[in-house]
Amino acid sequence: MPSVSKVGERLGLNPLSPPFLENPYPFYHELRATSPVHWLSSVQPEGWFITGYKEAAAILKDARFEKRMRIPQISQAYEPLVQIQKNMMLFQNPPDHTRLRTLTNKALSPFITGSLQLYIEETAQELLAQVKEAGTMDLISDFAFPLPVLVIAKLLGVPAEDRAQFREWASVMVRTIDLSRTATTLSAGGEMAYKLIDYFHCLFTQRRKHPQDDVISALLAVREQEDKMNEEELVATCILLLVAGHETTVNLVGNGMLALLRHPDQLHKLREAPALISTAVEEFLRYESPTQMTVRFAAEDVEIGNVLIRKDEQMYIVLGAANRDPSVFPKPDQLDITRNPNPHLAFGAGIHFCLGALLARMEARIAINTLLHQLPYLHLESVTPQWRDLVGFRGLQSLPISFME
Repeated sequence: MPSVSKVGERLGLNPLSPPFLENPYPFYHELRATSPVHWLSSVQPEGWFITGYKEAAAILKDARFEKRMRIPQISQAYEPLVQIQKNMMLFQNPPDHTRLRTLTNKALSPFITGSLQLYIEETAQELLAQVKEAGTMDLISDFAFPLPVLVIAKLLGVPAEDRAQFREWASVMVRTIDLSRTATTLSAGGEMAYKLIDYFHCLFTQRRKHPQDDVISALLAVREQEDKMNEEELVATCILLLVAGHETTVNLVGNGMLALLRHPDQLHKLREAPALISTAVEEFLRYESPTQMTVRFAAEDVEIGNVLIRKDEQMYIVLGAANRDPSVFPKPDQLDITRNPNPHLAFGAGIHFCLGALLARMEARIAINTLLHQLPYLHLESVTPQWRDLVGFRGLQSLPISFME
């Protein structure tokens, strides 16, 4: 057992505490100043906190560090959820991860095209049209949350009349893969898993009879032509696309707009030069990383950052901390939408690099440019926005804004 440092205890390091949720970066900086690879017992399950960029990137790209699924003792209440997650590529390692990712990418990639871009643009404009007369809105519930849900539902091929349900499904399921998951959230996920399994099986039956131009039809065609993805893996892949396709983008749009509204000089710069949107989105990904933390396990004894990590020990790779490492990013706590180069790790690295990164970037560019173009007098209604009580993800519960002149 590694010697237990008291830094975490002295800092009162609790990822669900209000000070940490509001601003985790001072905690990260102090941990990194002590050591970029740091054992903490104040977080459960205890393990190594990786806050240095070099060390985080090395672990993400090293096959000796594995993805594993750790869920509390299985109860009947959430057994179907366990089976879904066992089949998700998110918790797989080669060769199964390679097989599932290759097949999913083959089905997904052709649809992230100009036609989807037009749908995103139209959907963003429609969502804003619903709130324009009011002069105020909750940026999260009225815009940043429904937009990616509608997009991923369209992409998968979910009928229009069913897309509203995806909002509830995504909200419940994301808590089952977050590091803060509890028996209560897993039980809720187990109940939702039954509904999702039945729903997708019915949709698969329909698409087998009547294929359409969507990802589910493409996944079915890949599976049946090559027979490399079984039915359980197909369901798990659709659910993963639902959750991942929603969570990263809603956080990226919400966090990015909050950052702009808190930095009027950067907001003005982007309004004056909309072509900066690409570097701006990369900076939002770095500055407030939507996925804040991910986990790996050592498959063997490995030395990282002059620290010996023993086989089966757990590592919390803090992407949000790595992306503010001053050895890589000058003035890391400063928002700079022209920052270049910007080699952030917001989408991970290595074989588990986010499959939906291209789509998330596209949605964020369109969403933020649409907001700035349609609503010229944007400003915050609260100086203390409410952050969601999640550990692995960083996103806002709500963000009241007004846009009256």
